[in-house]
Amino acid sequence: MNIFLWILAGLLAAVFLAAGGAKLAQPKEKLAASPNMAWAEDFSPGTLKLIGALEVLAAVGLILPAALDIVPVLVPLAAVGLVLLMAGAATTHARRKESSAIVTNLVLIVLAGAVVWGRFGPYPFT
Repeated sequence: MNIFLWILAGLLAAVFLAAGGAKLAQPKEKLAASPNMAWAEDFSPGTLKLIGALEVLAAVGLILPAALDIVPVLVPLAAVGLVLLMAGAATTHARRKESSAIVTNLVLIVLAGAVVWGRFGPYPFT
């Protein structure tokens, strides 16, 4: 189970590092022009950069604290942050009636929730 949780955290980190990096690197207009990112029109450029920064920080928080054995409790806390971030994303997509995006958000919530459960529960890093 420990290996499964590491793999899960690694996959989540890769997804959110890419998604957050794209939000940080691209201007709002380019993000909003993408078919899957039409929701970006509803937010200011600063808010989009904040969302991207939170995603990148969560990606780093899923791996580095445990890998370096420096405050490994940050791993499940980063996963909690992702659950909250994806809950906000699902709410945004629900308001825009983008049901396929909500499914993606729910899958990510379940995966991050599994990391939260495993690392706070029966499989901590101690």
